[in-house]
Amino acid sequence: MKSNNSTKTVLDNGVRIITESLPVRTVSAGFWVDAGSRDEDSHSNGCAHFVEHMLFKGTPSRGPEQIARELDGLGGASNAFTSKESTCLYATVLDSQLPALISIYSDLFLHSEFNRDEVLRERSVILQELDMVEDTPEDLVHDLFASMIWAGHPLSNTVLGSRENVSSMTPERLRGFVNGFYSPEKIVIAAAGGLEHDSFVDLLAEKFSTLPQRHPGEISADCRSRRTRPELLAGRREICSRPFEQAHIVLGTYGLPADAPERYALLLLNILLGGNMSSRLFQELREKRGLAYSIGSFTESNIDSGHVGIYTGVNPRNAEESIELIEEIAAGLARGDVLENDLQRAKGYARAGLYLAAENMDSRMMRLAKNEFIFKRQISLAEVDSALARVGVDEVNTLAVELFAEPMSGFILGPISDHGVVNW
Repeated sequence: MKSNNSTKTVLDNGVRIITESLPVRTVSAGFWVDAGSRDEDSHSNGCAHFVEHMLFKGTPSRGPEQIARELDGLGGASNAFTSKESTCLYATVLDSQLPALISIYSDLFLHSEFNRDEVLRERSVILQELDMVEDTPEDLVHDLFASMIWAGHPLSNTVLGSRENVSSMTPERLRGFVNGFYSPEKIVIAAAGGLEHDSFVDLLAEKFSTLPQRHPGEISADCRSRRTRPELLAGRREICSRPFEQAHIVLGTYGLPADAPERYALLLLNILLGGNMSSRLFQELREKRGLAYSIGSFTESNIDSGHVGIYTGVNPRNAEESIELIEEIAAGLARGDVLENDLQRAKGYARAGLYLAAENMDSRMMRLAKNEFIFKRQISLAEVDSALARVGVDEVNTLAVELFAEPMSGFILGPISDHGVVNW
């Protein structure tokens, strides 16, 4: 799919508007804020996510039901999410519906009321969301692992927040978070698809250009950025006993920040380790041993840090054998045993994923925003493709040694005790 390249406009107050025009009939638009759970402390943890929910709960001109009706009337799909470092409202609609979408989302983003009754109702919804995570061990174990390796740093915060914080959330606290973090220089509005840049800017400029810049003295101490680089802790291993059917295991180590020069080597290494069906983890634990249905590796990169992990869910009786196998596979990588044919296979898989994602307007829109937050410039698909092609076996093996030469941290969630778990 040929792109007309990305175009960026910065309003006088600092709001950034970035688009990529493509010959399609759909448009994905996202309203982003450079604020997430790592910007919270123990008292405010959960605010970013709660605000995301409340943005759909009423403005002076639209009630919650009207917002739902109008968005559904556009067709397409609308959604929102909060992560460690950002919050986003986004939707994909037909190009003819873009002005209506911008009208609705601008209203939600700029004029949400945080009505007390709606906050009380949404408390219950988010508490149910917390319960859902507690009942979903394959999600919960990732939160527990991240909280362990980032202990003492805001990256250990969960996105949903603590039950205590959610239960006591007030409109005043939510408005304070918005006043502190939803400032123009933290806002990026991105869109990809069938649109024209100048017309898109015209739809937004009148609404967003009046958003006032905030000076440090006007922001409460609770809402000032806490983005300090985390300390890398010594390896730890913990067990949380719960009456689940399986033992849910995460093993991992510190990785790379999102802008690291070695990020392409990390992408390929992750594919080889556990990123697809031919990966070492999938072949050994599932195909050859039948120990697990779900097995794979993952990477998570922040602006200044990251981690690499391996997840599996197994019968508790097989936990010891599974951990031993995972450690053997990591040790093999730490010996630098990636071969040229392994690397070429991973490159083919990565390139296919890159261009398949480019067919999706949501993916293209999200690339625009993330590139702006991380690199302050747009990195084209061709540049990524070329960078992947340049990665050599030596670079991948060197990175593997750096990551896996030392024992990994680990967390087990399930019906298991300390006894009998290898090296735990």
